Amino acid sequence: MEYREALAYLDGARWNGAEPSLRRIRELLAALGDPQKELKFVHIAGTNGKGSCAAMLASVLRAAGYRTGLYTSPYLYRFSERMQINGEQIPDEMLTRCVESVREKAEKMEDHPTEFELITAAALLWFLRENCGIVVLEAGLGGRFDATNAIDAPECSIIMNIGLDHTRILGDTVEKIAAEKAGIIKAGVPCVVYGQTGSVLDVFRARCAELSSPLTVTDFSAIVSEFDSLEGQVFSYRGRQYALSLLGAHQRRNAAVVIEAVKCLRGKDWQIEQDALEHGLYAAAWPGRFELCCDEPPFIVDGGHNPQCAETVRESLLHYFPDTRRVLLLGVLRDKDAASMAAILDAAADEYVCAAPESERALPAEELAAVLRPFGKQVAVCGSVSDAVFTAKERAGADGMVCATGSIYLAGSVRYELGLY
Repeated sequence: MEYREALAYLDGARWNGAEPSLRRIRELLAALGDPQKELKFVHIAGTNGKGSCAAMLASVLRAAGYRTGLYTSPYLYRFSERMQINGEQIPDEMLTRCVESVREKAEKMEDHPTEFELITAAALLWFLRENCGIVVLEAGLGGRFDATNAIDAPECSIIMNIGLDHTRILGDTVEKIAAEKAGIIKAGVPCVVYGQTGSVLDVFRARCAELSSPLTVTDFSAIVSEFDSLEGQVFSYRGRQYALSLLGAHQRRNAAVVIEAVKCLRGKDWQIEQDALEHGLYAAAWPGRFELCCDEPPFIVDGGHNPQCAETVRESLLHYFPDTRRVLLLGVLRDKDAASMAAILDAAADEYVCAAPESERALPAEELAAVLRPFGKQVAVCGSVSDAVFTAKERAGADGMVCATGSIYLAGSVRYELGLY
């Protein structure tokens, strides 16, 4: 099997209406010798912020001296971004070998695993083969029936911000979605949650009480911003000072969750000194999340793809570029709530450029433009992401800025056009 064959095999195992269940992934992992049983994990679920949280926590654990695996999804440009050890992506030949091992077992199963189940199994196999001391494991979709939930009790469970996304699968209220995410909580395992609405917290409190799991709700009132610019930010949490290279008030909140999770890990005898916590947070990088990709003009790329993400993008644009003409380069998928996202982002937009992300699920640029025109601002429609990047920069000129947002697929393509790969 060659690398491209490995990717094609994974891509060919789409969801195809498979019943949500842990049965397939458990059968597959058992056939592989249950690699997950030899590993330690921090398990992270949530609608928004879980990738940033995972990147920060992995950076902290690495700074503390642990050989740290990181499993995230989706990816911006290369598939191998999804699996990393100490910041290094899985080599092509190693991914191919792991997929070969997984395929050998999967093809013998009566109920063939889904794409995400195959990828998760390959990642766990690699982490074990490379002797990871701990793995930061981000759930894909939901939590209760997510393939990552086939692990035994992790060291800590983390549930990030809950919003309305994937409602057809997870439920049409934040409470229903929270219940699915709460499925990662294991008996007796400490759980740290992002501070949010009372009804959502009630779901987590009830689940933790049922399983005798110690619950920590991150206290965002304990965050004090001390410095915040496009060069980075400094804040204090519970009286201690920290610095981030990641931008946006939401990243301070995500970092506070990580700080609380580290406290839980210390309580389970993980040796994480304060210096490692501080250094790891500052060193954390998470491309495509309100990322300043170039300066002339300032060009921000953010992979936010739902209304809650749009709120953080709007908040950050108004904060960092209060007196700058803002050109929004938008591209969304057809199954996302483009109208709600546009209504939220419009307060931070002076004009728009539309492009279809490079995905078979993309909303055509002209259809997105039809959503935007009622706001009464200039809307340009482009036939490709490359044309959209050129047009947006031209419209921004020397005195404006560009923000590309609406889809992780768009973010990856824009970063490529900006020469970041």
